[in-house]
Amino acid sequence: MEATVYNSQGKETSKVTLPEAVFGLKWNGDLVSQVFNSMNTNARTNVAHTKDRSDVRGGGKKPWAQKGTGRARHGSSRSPIWVGGGVAHGPRNEKNFDRKVNKKMKAKALYTVLSKKFKDGEIIFVDSLSFDTPKTKDAKAVIGALSGANDSYRYLATKRKNAALIATDEKDINTEKSFSNFGSMEVMEARNLSVVDALNTKYIVLENPEKIISMFTAKKLLSAKATA
Repeated sequence: MEATVYNSQGKETSKVTLPEAVFGLKWNGDLVSQVFNSMNTNARTNVAHTKDRSDVRGGGKKPWAQKGTGRARHGSSRSPIWVGGGVAHGPRNEKNFDRKVNKKMKAKALYTVLSKKFKDGEIIFVDSLSFDTPKTKDAKAVIGALSGANDSYRYLATKRKNAALIATDEKDINTEKSFSNFGSMEVMEARNLSVVDALNTKYIVLENPEKIISMFTAKKLLSAKATA
């Protein structure tokens, strides 16, 4: 497989060979869903917390005698059925929602999403996005040029939310600052790319694709069985 590489002016500069194990996989919705939901669950922060009857203050004394009053039997005023009592089966912040996800599962799920986006024309390969100084004006010009380079990229400049994720081969402060004023754009290093990031955006822009592809394949997270 081959893909076109563009420059920051939206002009075709070269071709890049894409490995089948990263950009040629069949869609596996069950795997992608499992990894996506597990990663979102692992990122969950427990905030809601209620007190049960053992946490609520007071209630040590029996409200009234067990028999002889004509009223229902009660052993503590901290019972969940009393006003001011504890909460029964409420949310607790010590609950653990973590799910284990194997590295090979994460890798294959990511490569499956990349394969789907590549087939749908939602991955843009750019040779370089480096800026001498942080300038929003220059970043806007790049977005406009790339959106006009191919009809599949036409929503890059017009989509207001989650338009593109720009994956760089290494950390570049100037690039991050240049795109920081665009609410629909996010810049990150390609090595930190995950299924959640890939699914939460329409386009993925890969800078210096040859280096990023070698970075993906060098991890060797996919076994021969997993790539089948």
